[in-house]
Amino acid sequence: MRNLINFLIQYSVVILFLVLEVISFTLIVNNQDYQKSVFLSSSNSVISGMYKINNSVVEFFKLRDANDNLSEENTALKNEIILLRNQLSTLQPEKTDSILFRIPPEMEYEFISAKVINNSTNKLQNYITLNKGLRDGIKVDMGVIGDEGVVGIIKTVSDKFSVVIPVLNDKIKINCKFKKNNYSGPLQWPGVDYRYAELKDIARHVEFSLGDSLVTSGFTNTFPEGIPVGTIENFNIKESEAYYNIKVKLAVNFRTLSHVKVINYKNYNEQRILEKAAEE
Repeated sequence: MRNLINFLIQYSVVILFLVLEVISFTLIVNNQDYQKSVFLSSSNSVISGMYKINNSVVEFFKLRDANDNLSEENTALKNEIILLRNQLSTLQPEKTDSILFRIPPEMEYEFISAKVINNSTNKLQNYITLNKGLRDGIKVDMGVIGDEGVVGIIKTVSDKFSVVIPVLNDKIKINCKFKKNNYSGPLQWPGVDYRYAELKDIARHVEFSLGDSLVTSGFTNTFPEGIPVGTIENFNIKESEAYYNIKVKLAVNFRTLSHVKVINYKNYNEQRILEKAAEE
């Protein structure tokens, strides 16, 4: 109590000044029409500004749910597009009046949407955790893509979660090809910059240019053909070497990755069994 009294005595002049200012301002606003209209107008502006800020904050927190819903809808639409594209491109009339849909086996796949819940980009061996697992149809060795292109391959799966080995991991190689001439080679991350990887085994006779696009080759049962991988950023070759050193700018920005699609290749097991039998 004593401290309060001392505070009031010490700042009594300032407090009295503020009280008189408030009283004067109130009298002016209440007794002068012009000043009153200006005050009300200013008050409305301040209140409307506060409402805008409040709405912006509410909308920001709603964006997370909206993004999840959009990802689910986008995945469903992509699955419908794949089905319709396959049906339209493979219609083959038979001798009878009926029409038979014959879809190439390598095109029989669908997407499963998932959300990134953990991600690293600054390690030599990075990993990505997804919020989908066995109960959602996720299995080991499934390919994972984002809206921009290739992300990685499913490594391990539990009932509710799955872990992806992304392109940003020196344990993984993605087989890709030049979109314009089909020459293919493995893509591997050198462990330096999350934006760039290296394309290997491209011989010196292969013709390409800066900015050329790379897509998946379709030579593996993990990714279908034609999914974007990146573009040629830089390249060089020494006189004594047979293969180019090629720097590739990745299509996916792994620092902003939030939603992905897991590729469910429906004929995966059949193809793997047949290939293993041939190897034996």
